[in-house]
Amino acid sequence: MQSSFVRGAGLGLRRPLLGALQQCTAVEVDFLELAPENWIGVGGRQGRQLRALTERLPFLCHGLSLNLGGFAPLDHALLRAIKVFLDSHGVLGYSEHLSACADHGQLYDLMPLPFCEEQVQRVAERIRIVQDVLERPLIVENVSAYVRLPGGMDEAGFVRAVLEEANCQLLLDVNNVYVNSVNFAFDAQAYIASLPSERIAYLHVAGHYDAQAQLKIDSHGAPVIDPVWRLLEFTYARHGLRATLLERDFNFPPLGELFDELAYIRRLQARAGLVEAL
Repeated sequence: MQSSFVRGAGLGLRRPLLGALQQCTAVEVDFLELAPENWIGVGGRQGRQLRALTERLPFLCHGLSLNLGGFAPLDHALLRAIKVFLDSHGVLGYSEHLSACADHGQLYDLMPLPFCEEQVQRVAERIRIVQDVLERPLIVENVSAYVRLPGGMDEAGFVRAVLEEANCQLLLDVNNVYVNSVNFAFDAQAYIASLPSERIAYLHVAGHYDAQAQLKIDSHGAPVIDPVWRLLEFTYARHGLRATLLERDFNFPPLGELFDELAYIRRLQARAGLVEAL
């Protein structure tokens, strides 16, 4: 089934898209998603444009800097600011990365975690604290990576264990699974099939960069490629329809090209829906 809080195909809201999206309708995009850290305290014209969109379209938030996997204390001032932002804009869901991004200072990158039981317990406790402060569920996202740290679990097993221990939901990034499957030589379909359907809240897809033949970088700066589309189809077939968001962070094409990718997501969803109905 589709996610209960959003449906269809959504687009990540980035500053360069803000003006062009003022005229978009639900025919073109079903929902939008933004990083709250980039918008908290924004006023003036951009603040008014954001408010116009949040009053007209469903919104999700996808955080960048909670540092769920880090060792530095959680930033409660940031958490309180995020809560105010989510409440004031009527945001329907909030997600963050299952990674570390800070220690004594902000790293501005998403660092992988050791896949072991000790980290499962530690990260799950931090997720529970975040949920208590925000007074809402937290959705965690599997991340792309370019190095593996020592640990006794595989990535999918670690993700499943955190979801269970923290009793939270998953933002399944299909492109990240594909990227990691190439970088670390595992079966992307087996990874996705092993995840608990009941905990998958929604999905991400994006383009990436081929740094080398066996090294892919999750850049969000290119169109989605065919193997990722096929993996998205597999995800629908295995877990049922889920709202799906297209991420694009730079190298923005004309907005119509992004809408074409959203339309393709909808076609895949329609095809999967027909199969479900049979």
